[in-house]
Amino acid sequence: MANNKSALKRIRQTKKRTERNRYFRTRIKTITKKVESAVAEGNYEAALEAWKEANKKFQGYINKGILKKNTARRKISRLHHLVKSIEPSA
Repeated sequence: MANNKSALKRIRQTKKRTERNRYFRTRIKTITKKVESAVAEGNYEAALEAWKEANKKFQGYINKGILKKNTARRKISRLHHLVKSIEPSA
């Protein structure tokens, strides 16, 4: 157990950061699964809408500093590739 004020403060900060990180990790996984499930169903319109929402969220996470730019763009790109794989032919 911590014996001084600064150590107690660090424990409080770590707990707060852990909760925040867990929240955003969960949100990212949920957003990703929404796109993947729409692709698995073969519903192109739903997948495209889910991808657009994911793109918007990930861009916001970049701006807030939650995700690094390349990480978010890699995730967006992979999801977009999935959506394009079920695109109906013209």
